[in-house]
Amino acid sequence: MTLVEISTDGLDGAVLADRLGADRVELCSAGALGGLTPGPGLLDAVLRRCRRSEVHVLIRPREGGFRYSPAEVAVMRADVRHAVAAGAAGIVVGALDETGALDAAVLGDLVADAGDVPVALHRAVDVCPDPVEAANIAAGLGIRRVLSSGGAVRAEDGAEVLRRMAGSGVTLTACGGVRAHNVGDVVRAAGVGEVHAAPRRPVPSPGGTVDFGPHAELDSDEARELIAAARR
Repeated sequence: MTLVEISTDGLDGAVLADRLGADRVELCSAGALGGLTPGPGLLDAVLRRCRRSEVHVLIRPREGGFRYSPAEVAVMRADVRHAVAAGAAGIVVGALDETGALDAAVLGDLVADAGDVPVALHRAVDVCPDPVEAANIAAGLGIRRVLSSGGAVRAEDGAEVLRRMAGSGVTLTACGGVRAHNVGDVVRAAGVGEVHAAPRRPVPSPGGTVDFGPHAELDSDEARELIAAARR
């Protein structure tokens, strides 16, 4: 069986992913921005309600790139400590330096703040000039898992790089366009044992004089089909 991680940015989505049988939930806020650190109320509610899935918490202080100021790093470190104290099963982080490589100093501090809770590196690795080298650096920092598409837009296209990244000793979670129709091909081509997906569907805006637009929610059909396909 292939382990399935579902990313969601709301309580309803997390509870639904848990009910559908996701092995792991990556909790964030603002999924439309690529995911940001969830607030304490959301985190506490998800940890109370998710009975089966492990809950791993994305720590990302803002949208955009992954080079952070000292003030932003301080916020990230505090958020890591809060998530650990709240009972998160894992932490997901990433930070790059001025050259575009992993910021080993920042990541080392975040791993230390997490203590015994496992830390994963998010797709900042796919922005690095050499994802394979980045995976080796991550392993040396004590990071146990890397979410990656192998530096490509889609995991299908980065499968060869993902295979090389696995040689670093970290667990590789393939992500980027992974759905029910291609999960088997991705797993076989990349040689991975787990996948990550964020299937969402738009919820139309009710409109009105002042309209803030639509939002998105977890696509239950896509999530269910992906989990079923991965089980096969």
